[in-house]
Amino acid sequence: MSRRTAAALLITRHHHGAVEVFLAERAPELRFFGGYLALPGGTVGQEDGDPADPAALQACADRELFEETGLLRHVLPPQRTAGPALRELRQQLLVRDADKSTDKNSPSRPPSPWPGLIAGVPPPPPLPALCRIETPPFAPVRYDTVFFHVPVENCPIGTAGPTPDIWPGELLTGRFWRPDEALTAWRAGEILLVPPVVILLEHLAAARDFAAFMRAIAATAEGYHQGRLHQVRFSPGIVLAPLRTPTLPPATTTNCYIVGHERLWVVDPGSPHADEQDRLLALLRELMHGGARVEGILATHHHPDHIGGVHALCQALDLPVRGHPLTLSRLQPGFRPGAALDDGMRVPLGRSPDGRDGWELLAIHTPGHDRGHLCFRDSRYGAVLVGDMLSTISTIIVDPPEGHLATYLHSLERLATEPLTTLYPAHGPALRDGQRLVKQYLRHRRQREATLVQALAQGGGTIDELLPKVYWDADPKLYRFAARSLFAGLQKLAEEGAAREQDGRWSAMR
Repeated sequence: MSRRTAAALLITRHHHGAVEVFLAERAPELRFFGGYLALPGGTVGQEDGDPADPAALQACADRELFEETGLLRHVLPPQRTAGPALRELRQQLLVRDADKSTDKNSPSRPPSPWPGLIAGVPPPPPLPALCRIETPPFAPVRYDTVFFHVPVENCPIGTAGPTPDIWPGELLTGRFWRPDEALTAWRAGEILLVPPVVILLEHLAAARDFAAFMRAIAATAEGYHQGRLHQVRFSPGIVLAPLRTPTLPPATTTNCYIVGHERLWVVDPGSPHADEQDRLLALLRELMHGGARVEGILATHHHPDHIGGVHALCQALDLPVRGHPLTLSRLQPGFRPGAALDDGMRVPLGRSPDGRDGWELLAIHTPGHDRGHLCFRDSRYGAVLVGDMLSTISTIIVDPPEGHLATYLHSLERLATEPLTTLYPAHGPALRDGQRLVKQYLRHRRQREATLVQALAQGGGTIDELLPKVYWDADPKLYRFAARSLFAGLQKLAEEGAAREQDGRWSAMR
């Protein structure tokens, strides 16, 4: 897991007596939040200075403001702003930033033209910092982001005048939104918003004025710094709460999900640790304070990092637990069992965040990783909670005898037929295009099987001998886990009559 220091820009204007916020659409092919609306900004570069220095964050904010929106806070001599000079320099910055062939802070990277533009010019007054928020530990890259306020009236110069101007590249378009207007469109499923923007917009929409907003968002960010769980929402009606669990590397947390708007269901409260259970309870009480009620607990499957906190939560709030019959039968006594769930059954959620009735979760039985594994797809937005069927930070282990590779592949193929939008895994961040990851997993498994077939045709061997040939791209430290998936692959080939085992050695069937 790596950390990056970043600046984000809350660009505002007053329009017809209301505050509006500038949001930019990120290109759909981007790895992080492709297709989402976000605030302009970026990570601290070598031209900005030491990321630990507050001045570097201010410098980064000013540079990104010009690069991404064309707005410039520095007061430059006329010869530097005359004619096409500003536009040409901004184009150089955008081209340089789009070059991914070298790391942003690599010494071999060509020097930035930005310092030359502002050389000898007094820096503008510091931007007010609204808050500082760090990405929770569900993602392989965590951003430590300072959110700066940029009133557009304080930017006298721009490549298109004193208004933000997006040039297509990593960002596609941008416009000003009223906070309530953007939230309404998001709840209707018309736009995607990055999770921190949802938090900022909700505070803005609720505040009586901007000063009240600044106090509220600063208090919220301080709560996060003290350990409070974020309300991380990649789509409406689903809160992602990563909890520390005894899970398998590279993950250190398991995503618990709170699904619903008026009626909440807690999916996979997996942490056995009392402090994590307390954090989850505090988040649920925060949601209940807003008028929601917690209906119960849903379990995707019985693995310890998914059900480690079931009993504690069940007892704390007197909740029933629902899941596949195989899952419920494996839980230790001491919980309140609810009605079992099987393929095609539905869990009512009441009204959706945009006020529609009949919202519900569809249970999809997806054995293969675990015999009682369930996924849950919501009927309003098409978001799907996939448990351990897929991960956005690693592969999935199929461990016999509980795991069965042919069954797992069949379940993936079943998911590939479902109308999926945002995919919510147990490990890693949510992904906008769920179908793309499902197809990628199927392709990866086929490629791995082809490599195994080739290794068997070339003489085969023991599992220890086959491991570095078949899992050539895996960290040797993880070979003990890869060995179980390799065994599952050999088992599948044996069932199909393509491989056999004798005295611990595997070979192709002639």
